Amino acid sequence: MESSDVQVTVEPSDKGVNLSLESSVMNQYGQQIKDTVLETLDRLGVKNIKINIIDKGALDCTIKARVECAVLRACEASDKNIAWGGMIK
Repeated sequence: MESSDVQVTVEPSDKGVNLSLESSVMNQYGQQIKDTVLETLDRLGVKNIKINIIDKGALDCTIKARVECAVLRACEASDKNIAWGGMIK
């Protein structure tokens, strides 16, 4: 994975949101990254998910895009005509 990028993997869950975060900038931006991920999941209407984030200093817009893509692919919605980025502000 490149610097300034983030890897997002998701799995089904029935126990709310379970967020695992590993970041090269955890001390400086860990809480902001968590807030961005949780806000993105909320805007997508996701209530139950296991989400793993491996961050290498990604910007918020990159984090939002990767989370959106992972969620939509996991629910097999990515093959539909989706206005990518339209759900996330």
